[in-house]
Amino acid sequence: MPEILVRRQGAVGMAVMSNPDKYNAMSLQMWRDLSGAIAELDADPSVHVIVLAGDGEKAFVSGADISQFESERTDPAAQQRYNEAVDAAYLAPIKAGKPVIAQIRGICMGGGLGLAASCDMRICADDARFRMPAARLSIGYKQPGVRRFVSLIGVQNTYDIFFTARTFGAGEALRMGFVSQVVPVAQLEETVRSLAATIAENAPLTARAVKLTVNAFLGGVEGVDAAVAQAAIDACSVSDDYREGVRAFGEKRKPVFAGR
Repeated sequence: MPEILVRRQGAVGMAVMSNPDKYNAMSLQMWRDLSGAIAELDADPSVHVIVLAGDGEKAFVSGADISQFESERTDPAAQQRYNEAVDAAYLAPIKAGKPVIAQIRGICMGGGLGLAASCDMRICADDARFRMPAARLSIGYKQPGVRRFVSLIGVQNTYDIFFTARTFGAGEALRMGFVSQVVPVAQLEETVRSLAATIAENAPLTARAVKLTVNAFLGGVEGVDAAVAQAAIDACSVSDDYREGVRAFGEKRKPVFAGR
């Protein structure tokens, strides 16, 4: 059954897109549930980092489940409901106050590529294959999504992947700057786990302030501007975590942050 699986591993929360028979293509319900799953993990004080991954060995997300288009996008009202669910899922990693990492192996195309672009960091296996097929379906890609790609990979690479709708591999994704690391398949989970654990040890308020600052700079997130980012920055220096960090530094020990 197509679904979003929520898992917790210590301070790391995972949202797993599960529709393995269709390379984890996203059904309408999966789009709807993903935003809720990310919000749930973001609200959990025991979770410091969120990881998005695909179920199985073949795909991160292959895109939207196109077989549902005739049944779920039959009229303007239905199409609007569908688009709202997709937009909410894309925004969920951006709006989360915690770092969100995309763990990518196999197919990452269409809606999967857009979802990965919404995450803060992307690590992929060397078997990853990427594609933006909008031009093969005559889909007008929304402005916030295009803006995210331009901010990540630049104007020329954005034109390239949208105009050509070609498939490209992990090495080219690294060259473009879409992913920060390419690792062998066998090392992907451990690499992401190690990265997430390192981030989880650090101050959550600092991570939140950085995310808000980046989002304010890039624009496209309602209610997030320079003033909101500055308030988050200022909150760090009067927090319990700041005092804990200073004490731990003086005592030559690891700080234990509580996110307040």
